[in-house]
Amino acid sequence: MLITRISMRRLIILSLVALSLSLIVVFKPVFSLAQRLTPTPSLTPVATVEPTSTPEAVFDLTQKTPQTLGPLEEILNKQKLGKIALNPVKYAIRGAVEAGVPANTIVLLLLLPISAFVIAVTRNIIGIRGFGIFLPAALSVVFVAIGPVVGISLFLLIVVISTLVRLTLRKFKVKLLYLPRMALILWAVVIGVLGVLFSAPLIKSASLTNVSIFAVLILILLAEDFIRVQLGKSVKTAISLTSETLLIALVSFFFLTLKPLQNFVLLNPEITLLVTGVLDIILAKYSGLRLMEIWRFRKLINN
Repeated sequence: MLITRISMRRLIILSLVALSLSLIVVFKPVFSLAQRLTPTPSLTPVATVEPTSTPEAVFDLTQKTPQTLGPLEEILNKQKLGKIALNPVKYAIRGAVEAGVPANTIVLLLLLPISAFVIAVTRNIIGIRGFGIFLPAALSVVFVAIGPVVGISLFLLIVVISTLVRLTLRKFKVKLLYLPRMALILWAVVIGVLGVLFSAPLIKSASLTNVSIFAVLILILLAEDFIRVQLGKSVKTAISLTSETLLIALVSFFFLTLKPLQNFVLLNPEITLLVTGVLDIILAKYSGLRLMEIWRFRKLINN
């Protein structure tokens, strides 16, 4: 019975991950196509050349590009500030942006508490576990920077390399201390990631060519947690926790890329910070059953 419950839990988690990836992969090109097909006024039906710039930069909040900063700064310029006593954060944001602080950085900082709250809800209300709260939040930012498909692909590559190195050391009975062993695994991971980056001219992926060291480090941290759980508990537990972490990060990624939410937090920072803090306190008081626990014990509850 316990094995059946664990298998059902893992099946649910993997299905949710697959569904989230499918929605992202399917709907993102649709949104991009809708933007490209929006009619623009023209005087004469002259043939135009399709621009070569990639539209993905519009959705990348981690980059200081004109496509990212332009709309945010335009929203700030159109905003009418009220009294400074009631809107101190708005005045602070306006002054910081005028001083040269990127608006996308401010938006990301305002969105991070919301991302943390969403992760806490998935754990305390739904019952999805994972590797803490900071790692899924950082992983969701990585997905914003390089895309969920490339991010998960790189993570799977890192996990495969790490597992192969660990199994090789075990097979040849090479005993190493924990930190030297992790350093050796990191050495192998770097070689593998470099191999993928060196093949970028053949793959021709814009997201892959924009991979930063920050994204690789976060993925390596997740792989380290995977290996630690794999060594301390079991492979099944490591796969389950890693899948749930990826699912939580995908949910957080969805909220981080919501354009209306980005505009709202930028225009209403006081409300955002206050409401998020209050919701965190309310969530901390919750002590009921999680949804996955209700599903697990549904027969007992019905009886």
